[in-house]
Amino acid sequence: MATYKGIKGFSIQNLSADPSNLIEGEMWYNSTSGVWKVEEATAAGAWATSGNMGSARSNLGNAGIQTAGLGFGGYGPAPAVGDTEAYDGSTWTAGGSLNTARRYLGSAGTQTAALAFGGNPPITGATEEYNGATWATSPGSLILARNELKGCGTQTAGLGFGGYTTPPATYRSETEEYSGTSWAAGGPLNTARSNLAGCGTQTAGLAFGGYNTPLIAATEEYNGTSWATSPGSLNTARLSLAGAGTQTAALAFGGSPPITGATEEYNGTSWTTSPVSMNTARASLAGCGTQAAGLAFGGYITAVTAATEEWTGPGAAVTKTITAS
Repeated sequence: MATYKGIKGFSIQNLSADPSNLIEGEMWYNSTSGVWKVEEATAAGAWATSGNMGSARSNLGNAGIQTAGLGFGGYGPAPAVGDTEAYDGSTWTAGGSLNTARRYLGSAGTQTAALAFGGNPPITGATEEYNGATWATSPGSLILARNELKGCGTQTAGLGFGGYTTPPATYRSETEEYSGTSWAAGGPLNTARSNLAGCGTQTAGLAFGGYNTPLIAATEEYNGTSWATSPGSLNTARLSLAGAGTQTAALAFGGSPPITGATEEYNGTSWTTSPVSMNTARASLAGCGTQAAGLAFGGYITAVTAATEEWTGPGAAVTKTITAS
């Protein structure tokens, strides 16, 4: 008769605490809690509600990863705010404020090395860098001042694309690359758009969704010089959505109209709709992290929200308690 050790290669352990560096299928008994446990892989992704931001807001900037996120600027009680908050995986803590309070801005980078650029009001090209405590205004402003644009990359190799300018009202296709001190023109998007989402790096960027009469589902990939339209479009065309991940492993979530919590995953060729939507459907939110570990925060429902959610992608390892039926 086959045994667990024969199948898995190790015995069931009696432990006072859950072990680290688990592998899928590993089983053990936790003597402290008095339960059997097993390490499994998630069949489908899932959103879990986490601690609210200190300040409810929409149309804000974002940087970082799921366990070290950053939110800044946006639309809150005032038309534009400069507040910055850092996320540690469970709670938000106030940081230094932007020098230029703004909403509808572009952003990139990490929690301790973030980049903010563009936005309104008024429409600006101002660029700022964050060191984990304070913001400093860069000597280099965007070549084209605009709002409703998107960004990705790092503080010293950032990418800004799309957006909106007025007057006259114009949806933008311009792309700019940031070196850490100044912006230089890159290749334009094939589809001009505003209120889009993006992720990736300066030499491997991804743009998806947005608006330019009508809603846009098209996805484009940037190679450091030019954009190429992907054969795969979003299944749900939308604007004011958020994104996370890389050019070949991206995550799209939220947006409107109508306001949605729909979540999609991109594999470098096509988008797949997850059977699981966000717990709080919303638009004009921020997002960061990876396709396997995303973070969603802020946004607009019927008013601005401070809601925060963490995404765990399919195939991720999770510890489950074994219960007898």
